[in-house]
Amino acid sequence: MKEERILVIGACGQLGHELTVALKNKYGEKAIIACDRLEYAKANIKDVKYVKLDVMDKAYLQLVIVEERITQIYLLAAVLSASGEKDPGMAWQVNMNGLLNVLDLSVSYQVEKVFWPSSIAVFGPESPKEDCGQNAFTIPTTVYGISKLSGEYWCRYYFEKFGLDVRSLRYPGLISYKTLPGGGTTDYAVDIFYKAKAGEKYTCFLKSDTALPMMFMDDAVKATLDLMETQKENISIRTSYNLAAVSFTPSELATAIRKVEPNFEISYEPDFRQEIADGWPASINDNVAREDWGWLPRFGTDEIVNVMMENVKVEKTS
Repeated sequence: MKEERILVIGACGQLGHELTVALKNKYGEKAIIACDRLEYAKANIKDVKYVKLDVMDKAYLQLVIVEERITQIYLLAAVLSASGEKDPGMAWQVNMNGLLNVLDLSVSYQVEKVFWPSSIAVFGPESPKEDCGQNAFTIPTTVYGISKLSGEYWCRYYFEKFGLDVRSLRYPGLISYKTLPGGGTTDYAVDIFYKAKAGEKYTCFLKSDTALPMMFMDDAVKATLDLMETQKENISIRTSYNLAAVSFTPSELATAIRKVEPNFEISYEPDFRQEIADGWPASINDNVAREDWGWLPRFGTDEIVNVMMENVKVEKTS
């Protein structure tokens, strides 16, 4: 069996950390090279080789790909929606040029597979609000969404022009107790659990009735691995697959939390992230992913709440 050498770029992020662990468990410690911009002492990456790397440094990225004989790349480094609106130019540079560096070097050095995450942020106010389909209208309203939509077409271009096997998923909001989110509009759906577990009131930055698509991290990791293991001929989407699990509002999530923590309180003070959320679909249709490679989520809202409330750790104040 061929030896895989898998480079995970952005391994210290919310998705990157858990995907690195899953890849290590599947392929073995020696197969994984994790990298991020953090120094090793702050990276919290265990049992696999770690390299400090900025995806914008194409020359050093090239050196790592060659020296480590990389066969697969998972490019997870990105500036997310809310953070991106604070510095659009920087977000565009990281999200777009980082992708182009990886695509270009993957062709030059015969990398066999590339995974790159897209997002529901590619959709906009003109997209269907409910059951938003694979080929729905896309006019994103954030630099994050613009970069993701552009990136989808670059991925398809490199597949059609050079035969590079690039695969992608449009993630909804991701929920995890293992790693904190990194500046997205759906971050409230993680933050809320820390307040609930601490017995504190939560102030939400979205309106109570703002429904958004969400997914538990275990489902996101499984979907990623399932897609990457699918036979090449079964992949019909070379931009990015719609992916869905659950949709809920902050109010609905708070109600579900009260089943576990009856005294939990929430209030609402919408900020600039409300406008971003208003431009996104409330629910996603992912039938193409289900048909092409058998995608099915495992965690509903109540299951997510139960796992988060059981596992979120908060520091006790004296």
